[in-house]
Amino acid sequence: MTSPHAAAALLGAIQGMTEFLPVSSDGHLALAELLFGLQTGGLTFNVLLHAGTFLATSIVLRRQIWRALSEGLLALLKPSRFRSTPGGRDALVVIVASVPTAIIGLGLRDAVERWTEDPLAIGLGFLGTTIVLVLSGLARRGDSEQPSLWGALLVGIAQGFAVLPGLSRSGSTISAALWLGVRPDRAFELSMLMSLPAVLGALLLETPKAMEHGRLESTALLGAFAALLVGVVALLVLQRLVKRGRFTWFAIWVGPLAVATIAMGLAWPAAH
Repeated sequence: MTSPHAAAALLGAIQGMTEFLPVSSDGHLALAELLFGLQTGGLTFNVLLHAGTFLATSIVLRRQIWRALSEGLLALLKPSRFRSTPGGRDALVVIVASVPTAIIGLGLRDAVERWTEDPLAIGLGFLGTTIVLVLSGLARRGDSEQPSLWGALLVGIAQGFAVLPGLSRSGSTISAALWLGVRPDRAFELSMLMSLPAVLGALLLETPKAMEHGRLESTALLGAFAALLVGVVALLVLQRLVKRGRFTWFAIWVGPLAVATIAMGLAWPAAH
């Protein structure tokens, strides 16, 4: 039997790796729970895992975040800065993308809770990720710094639907940005910047509930620390692979996983 601390560290590592690599953290965590009985420890644990990956993003992209935050705030006083400064343009893209993300994410929230326990739904999500990754390899290499505002809306829609288990958020947003002609290194940066409001919103939404129904334990802190450390490494690896045009490599993992998970899902009613 796996000890609580070992399970927490393992789940934290899975979260840290799959939150950023285009393989779907929600899908992998759901499979870990279904197949190996690894329990997350409840809402408090999940909130801390996401806090760990949020901090990992803040560390790796600290310069880009500070630029977008500082110039974006100044642009609220002088809107022309949303167009005239690099950070202002990034902030505008993130703001526009966050609108459909929030609407879709909240709309699918109840359904996602059910589908996370269904291997067939998870497998179909993995299949969607595989298709997205393969298609990203067909996109013509662009040189744009940011997508247009309509493009930002499309990327935000892609991010919104990525709440579905098995459908990778980073895979969906980076691929969408590449198809919109955004330069690979910028597609990576914008994808991660776009994730921050969504993750922060989820943390603000769930933290009060976690404080009511859970207590801070060493296992939860260990999981968060593992998510932070592994998340930093995963971000650096993904950044390098996207820049080098090797983003589609992850389909080698997700494709077979999709087939196996769908097969398990079809057999699941008979086994349970």
